[in-house]
Amino acid sequence: MLSVLTGSRAAMSAPCWFIRSAARSLSRQSSATAPLCWRLLGPGSANSRRSMASKRQMDHLERTASNYRQNALYPAQVCGIVDESETVKRLRLAVHPDFSFKAGQWVDFFIPGVEKVGGFSMCSSPGLLQREGVVELAVKYTTHPPAHWIHTVCAVGSRVAMRVGGNFYFDPLPSDPSADLLLVAGGVGINPLYSILLHTSDLLHLSRSSGGRDHRIGSAHLCYSAKNTQELLFKSSIVEKCGEFPDKFSCNFHVTQQRAEVEPRLQPFVQSGRITEEELQAKVDPQRTLCYLCGPPPMIEAISNTLTGLGLPKDRILFEKWW
Repeated sequence: MLSVLTGSRAAMSAPCWFIRSAARSLSRQSSATAPLCWRLLGPGSANSRRSMASKRQMDHLERTASNYRQNALYPAQVCGIVDESETVKRLRLAVHPDFSFKAGQWVDFFIPGVEKVGGFSMCSSPGLLQREGVVELAVKYTTHPPAHWIHTVCAVGSRVAMRVGGNFYFDPLPSDPSADLLLVAGGVGINPLYSILLHTSDLLHLSRSSGGRDHRIGSAHLCYSAKNTQELLFKSSIVEKCGEFPDKFSCNFHVTQQRAEVEPRLQPFVQSGRITEEELQAKVDPQRTLCYLCGPPPMIEAISNTLTGLGLPKDRILFEKWW
């Protein structure tokens, strides 16, 4: 999954406090994560837990075997579901108080009774986790068992377990030099980049409230390609962020098969056709640009080659491929 170049609408504000209070209560009884997770997965899940480690479900786990993973497996409970698009559902999950992640990382997604283990990037920021104790995932419909379960079985109250992993993340220290982010997404590959964009927004708020003493944040430009504007996830929020920080954030939405008229509020941001070398060139400074790419492998390979051709060092290009 990762490489580095070096319907109905359920309210997302459903009572997420339930699992947090339950988890805190259980964690006081036992400091071990595994027993806590075992109880929340429920009776009869032992066979499912054993099969999770078997060779029968190696697609996501095998593909990411060399990636960093936390040791802990944490319980989570679905507390909100919305249709982000016709093909993508966004889940809000209340998680254990010790759960943590960095913007851009993914989770191993364990579902009781489902043999396959899912792999989904967080699309929320670490700040949302700190403020509300929840994380969000946006999952596109496929017949792969974890994604199929999310679209056909999952409901508010469903219980799962998650383990954080991935070397693809943005987590600057206050002492780090300022960098200008170039975020390039294809389709549902927007998920980790949206998390990074939200995290950058949170850091900008912190920096402004401290008079610039915390983090030195540069600019962030998002190039996001999809078939049409209906498939552009989080577009309203992205446009709002660009309006909130006009001197810091900018974006171009690229649509390749748009047939309907683009709604007026999106027109200034939408371009017909694929991401161009000219657009990338305008945003590349070999000394300052840090580029994160996520999307289908052919797109990632093409964009990576273009960026290196424009002089961006390979160690400043990070990418994650989704199959």
